[in-house]
Amino acid sequence: MTPGNALIPGGKTGLLGQTLTAALKDAGWEITPLGREDIDLFDGEKTQELIQDREISHIFNCVAYTRVDDAEEEPDEARRLNRDLPAALGKTAKELDLSFVHFSTDFIFDGKKSAPYTPEDEPNPINIYGETKLAGEKALLGLDLPDLLIIRTAWLFGPDKTNFVTKILDLAREKNPLQVVHDQIGSPTYTVDLARHTLQLLQHEAQGIFHVVNTGEASWCELAAEALSCVGSPVKVHAVDSSGFPQKATRPGYTVLDTSSLARTVGSKPRPWAKALRDFLYHTEI
Repeated sequence: MTPGNALIPGGKTGLLGQTLTAALKDAGWEITPLGREDIDLFDGEKTQELIQDREISHIFNCVAYTRVDDAEEEPDEARRLNRDLPAALGKTAKELDLSFVHFSTDFIFDGKKSAPYTPEDEPNPINIYGETKLAGEKALLGLDLPDLLIIRTAWLFGPDKTNFVTKILDLAREKNPLQVVHDQIGSPTYTVDLARHTLQLLQHEAQGIFHVVNTGEASWCELAAEALSCVGSPVKVHAVDSSGFPQKATRPGYTVLDTSSLARTVGSKPRPWAKALRDFLYHTEI
């Protein structure tokens, strides 16, 4: 696949957006990363002008309302960013015949399954964040875009922005032991690997819904303990139930994502999350 011209909403400051911007640039793409201050993406006319001026071929939507608990009290804002914005960008992509890549979440599932979720499993979100992200997927699928790729991912860590791993390391400088929940199980994912696999899917002209996470599974407690072990911290991690940390939004208990369709398409499976975590910690100044 010949590198294209990418418009990346969220590419200036987002945890995924910044890493994806760097990966595409390294692969020879022309990049236009956007921040909130650059343009009102709900203004279709201005967005089209920018796209045509920059000769954009692909939109990578990295914008999302991700504050899971706040979404319970700000459902309208969550819907605006997670449903309405993808729909607006998707409409523009269809009008201008552009390829569209959208990132979604494991939180579209209810967590009641005991085996990894496949793209074919029926979504059933149990909080506002998950509901609005699923609504964004449905809005895009309803547009019948000629070249749409939806990538569901989870539990992101990586360079350039605060994330769960960096927060744990910061807390470990102040407290010992740390209490971290053990009854939420998911797929920790390195943004560098997510960006790389996104490029692989594009190179294979993939369309539809794919799950892209690092392989294996972990609780938040296990992820925290592994991160501390990697940096040689003596701080202990105590496992606690979610009930010990009341939150506004209900969390699904098990949202591990199955990456078999990714592996079949690109010819290789993602590396284990623990290996990716070590790579992140050993090559990042935290």
